[in-house]
Amino acid sequence: MNLVEIDAEKCQRDGICVAECPLRLIELKPGDAAPEAIAEADELCIRCGHCVAVCPTGALSHKNLSPANCPPVRKEMALGPEQAEYFLRSRRSIRAYKKAPVDRDTLSKMIDIARFAPSGHNSQPVRWLVVHESQEVLRMAGMVIDWMRYVQKEHPAMALTLRMDRAITAWEAGMDPICRNAPHIVVACGDKSNMMAQTACVIALTYLELTAPAFGLGACWAGYFNAAAASWPPLKSALSLPENHAGYGAMMVGYPRFAYHRLPARKEADISWR
Repeated sequence: MNLVEIDAEKCQRDGICVAECPLRLIELKPGDAAPEAIAEADELCIRCGHCVAVCPTGALSHKNLSPANCPPVRKEMALGPEQAEYFLRSRRSIRAYKKAPVDRDTLSKMIDIARFAPSGHNSQPVRWLVVHESQEVLRMAGMVIDWMRYVQKEHPAMALTLRMDRAITAWEAGMDPICRNAPHIVVACGDKSNMMAQTACVIALTYLELTAPAFGLGACWAGYFNAAAASWPPLKSALSLPENHAGYGAMMVGYPRFAYHRLPARKEADISWR
């Protein structure tokens, strides 16, 4: 089929698909003809699906996205302002986890939701690594401590700024200040040559974190882990990311040990208007 096909009987000639296409690949010519794609559309199209999603009558089909395969928007599921505020304010970074593992199907479902996060040019460059075995998570946390000891020796000012001394002391006392005894670590990675990969990974991990409470789970960004994964050879080797890929974020995931009962305040937003 052509890149887009229009059901002339359903089409209202309202020009919505023309206005909504990010790259202006659809045009509506004078007269009663239905919209059509420009000559270079197939080459330029980023397959975002806006044209299919925005058509009110389902008249437009894309060769990669048909209306039948795109679930309809359910207005009754939409969050109002109060619900959105509550949802986002009630999010907590979880640093105390139960020992119970999360089954792979649940983690896969969370990632399946997170893959709908936006990415530049709809490049969808995110790849996922799940360190599922808790003993492997703990072993890698130990590698992060080794990295900290190296930084403390070779770059003491940096180690002091990041309070690595406290993390090392806690580890030596039998605690896990790196992964917080989380049973799982999820790493988002992307091709280093893709300039959009880092931002896409961060956004996708944010989606993952916000999805966790719906499954009764908690999550927290693993900053120390991610910093070590970027530069410490033993950890890089253990992660064994695809060739030419870098990890752009790591997240602890597990069942929270405790429930939260209040919504803490935050600083007032610092807004400049122009």
